[in-house]
Amino acid sequence: MDMTPELAPFAGKSFEVRYEGLTALNIYADDGVSMRYEITEGPYAGAQGHVQYTWHQVAPRTYAIVWQENDRSTVVHIDDFGNGTSLSFFTTAQLDLHRLQGSLRQL
Repeated sequence: MDMTPELAPFAGKSFEVRYEGLTALNIYADDGVSMRYEITEGPYAGAQGHVQYTWHQVAPRTYAIVWQENDRSTVVHIDDFGNGTSLSFFTTAQLDLHRLQGSLRQL
């Protein structure tokens, strides 16, 4: 019996998420559990890091992806890779909650 965990279908790929007022790059490693992120536009521009994430498929080609950033901010994405859309819910280290909706495209 194969006990190897399933690899995220977006592992090894890079994406730009673009919301009103915030753009970021999510660069998923081949290992299926780690990623690099960089916020390129908006009030948090320049924030970047390397994190471990977890994921769960919620619909065809749609995944909940969750991680905690180095400053203790928490991030939840609902990314629809089929339709190129992203919902993001994140709480900053200062406990400000943000709800964003935008586009998702593979680089």
